[in-house]
Amino acid sequence: MSYFLVVGECVADIVRSPGQPDVPHPGGSPANVAYGLARLGRTTALLTQLGSDPAGAMIAAHLRSAGVELLLDARPEVATPTAVVTLDAQGRASYDFDIHWTLGPVSEPAGVRHVHLGSIGAVTEPGACAALAVAARLRAEATVSYDPNVRPALFGERGAAVARVERCVALSDLVKASDEDLAWLYPGEPLQRIAARWLALGPRTVFVTHGGEGAVAHTLDGEVAAAAVSTVVADTVGAGDSFMSATLDALAGLGRLGAAARAEPGLDEATLTEVLRRASTAAALTVSRPGANPPDGAELAAALG
Repeated sequence: MSYFLVVGECVADIVRSPGQPDVPHPGGSPANVAYGLARLGRTTALLTQLGSDPAGAMIAAHLRSAGVELLLDARPEVATPTAVVTLDAQGRASYDFDIHWTLGPVSEPAGVRHVHLGSIGAVTEPGACAALAVAARLRAEATVSYDPNVRPALFGERGAAVARVERCVALSDLVKASDEDLAWLYPGEPLQRIAARWLALGPRTVFVTHGGEGAVAHTLDGEVAAAAVSTVVADTVGAGDSFMSATLDALAGLGRLGAAARAEPGLDEATLTEVLRRASTAAALTVSRPGANPPDGAELAAALG
């Protein structure tokens, strides 16, 4: 029985830095979120696809090392997705993908209190239909979160991509996106207007991250901002996923996940400020070292203390 069920892709990130040899890292936004939750002590399962290849074995070992339960659609023809991650001199990442997402109809586990959807697995067919069907079936008992984690090279034509993203937003209680995600989806549109548009679709909270400028939580009652936590950046790989994991961990600790939480009042300013502080600290720890390497519970507690 898992408190959290994450549905989405795993990706082998081949990290390429100027003047350095290529370094493979386990990756994929949903996989990173699952790993981050498990590192923070949360019982977590990941519904995903992995190939019977060295990349798949590397990722599986990585996830299991943190305690993630793997629920695999293990068809023999599936290959583990890969992405070449090129870092610039400031550690900012760009991606070149080789990904196919073909998740078939599956039976979800019992006892799930929260479902997280993300990135390629939530919008790329034919697998996206299966992923969203799981969240829709579990929504009667579980809350749902979503992070579009936009990858323009894989999202296709913008108008169709927006429609797919908004379908996921409407299914969710909580959404997190970066300012770069929103700039690609809605070019030239003010972020406050986008957040209001998403809140009107159904979520109670929309978190928008702004990299080194911090993050903002948008609700129907207004917005709460928090500054970024100062750190020396090694690279930005996995920063948003670590922010997402820590946000969900914080809300679980407050008893604000699970379908019954929908009847509770919205989060007040003080609570949102503390959630943002925890999530931003987790993201800062992640960017201070190479790859998607989020903190465990003790490390996050020490940084917050």
